Amino acid sequence: MTNDFQVVFHNIDQSDAIMDAVNKRIEKLERFCDQILTGRVVLDSPHNNHHKGKVYSVGLEIHTTKIEVRVNQEQHDNHAHEDLYVAIRDAFNAAERQLKSVDKKHRADVPEGVEGEALAEMDSEQQEYMTGP
Repeated sequence: MTNDFQVVFHNIDQSDAIMDAVNKRIEKLERFCDQILTGRVVLDSPHNNHHKGKVYSVGLEIHTTKIEVRVNQEQHDNHAHEDLYVAIRDAFNAAERQLKSVDKKHRADVPEGVEGEALAEMDSEQQEYMTGP
């Protein structure tokens, strides 16, 4: 699969450290789900409230062969998101949970006995290889 991810910075200075953190999370998602086609990560610092501090938001849009996953971590009251790296972690964890949920549902949709039918269609030599002697 071609895994093209676009990373967009709004009101945040781009740095190598931030890009490394995002790329590591993208790689983790790609190892988990090989169906990812494209994605977009939006890093934003929309509110500059000096009394509460900066609260970062991270948006994710991931397109797979089966579904589209959207995560929007705009939690203005979450003081943990005053750290951009925590906001990135939380957004990617939410995306991973959504992907796992879809994967679990997809596996549940596979009719019982499909493996047995596939095994029955194999010749005896193939069956022995798959199941053992």
